Amino acid sequence: MFKKMIGTAFLAVAMASAAYAADVKKTIGVSIPAADHGWTAGVVYHAERVAKLIEKEYPGAKVIVKTSPDAASQANAIQDLAVQGLDALVILPTDPDPLVNAIKQVKDKGTFVSIVDRAPSVNDGTVRDLYVAGNNPALGEVAGEYIKKNTPDAEVVVIRGLPIPIDQQRQDGFDKGIAGSKVKVLDRQFGNWSRDDAFKVMQDFLTKYKKIDVVWCQDDDMTVGVLQAIEQAKRTDIKYVIGGAGSKDMIKKVMDGDKMIPVDVLYPPAMVGTALQLTAAALYGQVPVKGTYTLDATLVTKDNAKNFYFPDSPY
Repeated sequence: MFKKMIGTAFLAVAMASAAYAADVKKTIGVSIPAADHGWTAGVVYHAERVAKLIEKEYPGAKVIVKTSPDAASQANAIQDLAVQGLDALVILPTDPDPLVNAIKQVKDKGTFVSIVDRAPSVNDGTVRDLYVAGNNPALGEVAGEYIKKNTPDAEVVVIRGLPIPIDQQRQDGFDKGIAGSKVKVLDRQFGNWSRDDAFKVMQDFLTKYKKIDVVWCQDDDMTVGVLQAIEQAKRTDIKYVIGGAGSKDMIKKVMDGDKMIPVDVLYPPAMVGTALQLTAAALYGQVPVKGTYTLDATLVTKDNAKNFYFPDSPY
């Protein structure tokens, strides 16, 4: 009986402490790019969605979300947020290196800093406490492995993103994924992560190659342009297209069993929500979350697609 009373007392104290902690006033600033294309529109959606969840879970929390179209505007936004007395800053930089000084100024004040997705050249404890990102090499590797397993003799065309490091990481991962197979890459061209540019590149591929088995493109926005070009050309030789990121339109196609989109590979804009939740846990739960968190490049199939479908998201 005594042990039971002691246990009940400890439980009551723990619950009271948790309730007190949740009411402690904390301000979290969120600085993210403006919604200039599908993926960043998804970032804005998930940042605002999770901000509401955190404010509901922790009544003392105030989460301020600011969007910026470029690095200069984002530097100003960070300063505006800092004036409001931040306890934490979650930032997905438009362009990371030009923002290092602005981020360091915030961190030097003792603010907990979480960087999402786009890391600056210096990505250590001097500029951030937490780094959350997708797995760029794995995004390409998972797509390549799927093709190797399901279409081992495929002739493939590749639509790359932009000539920047994460594009090369994805490309290297893809080459690793198809290594040791008879998969043949016919061509690789940049689609600039744009559905319009990808449409034009795919039109060129369709004119140049009379037989194409599979298309791999690094982004679901580009996949939209690819599908439009294939439909317009009335080509029936292409077995399927693999994109990446996890847009709701592509996830829905996977859910519905669309033969042209049998799978997708995640590089989720919801990672900003992961960073927000971990940041809130650091502030309120005093749990150790400092370090680097790399999210899986999950293969989305008909069996698991419903877990990644956000019908209200713009992306």
